[in-house]
Amino acid sequence: MERKTLLNTREVAHFLDVNEKVVYSLIADKGLPATKATGKWLFPRHLVEQWLESQTSNYPKGADSLPPYHGLLIISGSNDILLDRTISLFNRLYPEHVAVFGNVGSQGGLKALARGLCHIASSHLLQKDEEEYNFEFAFHEFKNELPAVVNFCQREQGLLVAKGNPRGIQGISSLGQPGIKVANRPPGTGTRLLLDCELERAGIKGTQVEGYDREFRSHLEVGLEVLSGRADAGLAIRPVESLLGLEFVPLRWERYDFLISKDRFFEQGVQLFLGLLHEPPFRELAKELNGYDLSLCGKIVFPQSKLSIGQTNEEV
Repeated sequence: MERKTLLNTREVAHFLDVNEKVVYSLIADKGLPATKATGKWLFPRHLVEQWLESQTSNYPKGADSLPPYHGLLIISGSNDILLDRTISLFNRLYPEHVAVFGNVGSQGGLKALARGLCHIASSHLLQKDEEEYNFEFAFHEFKNELPAVVNFCQREQGLLVAKGNPRGIQGISSLGQPGIKVANRPPGTGTRLLLDCELERAGIKGTQVEGYDREFRSHLEVGLEVLSGRADAGLAIRPVESLLGLEFVPLRWERYDFLISKDRFFEQGVQLFLGLLHEPPFRELAKELNGYDLSLCGKIVFPQSKLSIGQTNEEV
């Protein structure tokens, strides 16, 4: 008998072993995949099966997640200049290991970590309380258990402007002025989230800002747009100011964290990378760049009482 690819309401109720009336509440409340293109509800079987799997608690990791650590350390998430240099330092000091970075933005890093596609996610997502970072977003991705959170740095965000600030840009409110062009970061990045929050606070819509839809993958790329004159301003981290000879209108300091799944925390490459944050060569790298504060660097932000760098699995 041929397996049906589309189920009607009665059939999907039978498949899920529920009353037909419950099916409608599952559509509204639980996101059960359904279409009404024909005037009646139809349910693509393969999507219903995927949805059912997604509702499963303690779902086992699939074969497509990372294998046991064998020398390749994968970091994904938010772009940062000091992190790029730290990865290069790690590869130089530990030639038997290789660290690579996927620049997918803070939210992309959390999603990759939740799917088991990387060892470390780098993130600086500002929460609605505008005090904490990353926790709410991690709870959303991980559902049940928050990963370990280790601070990498605190860094200063602000508006990059040309030398001498010829357009007289004083802050976010200046971006709503006619003729001011900006270079933006993609959705899903912590910097884009910060800009949108600040624009909303200033009563400015993104559609009012010229260049709002021009997106660049890194802080340096934003700086190059300002340096070239193609943009008058761009939200980025302070180190770009000195690297490109620009000026900087400060906005706020932010916490930039590493998030690590607890089952990966004690793997050799992860521990070597975290340990490097306490070593003089790394600290010397940071001194070469403006706009970084390492007072929290290498410290566990969550959970304080359960994990500490250097512990063994047996000690936890």
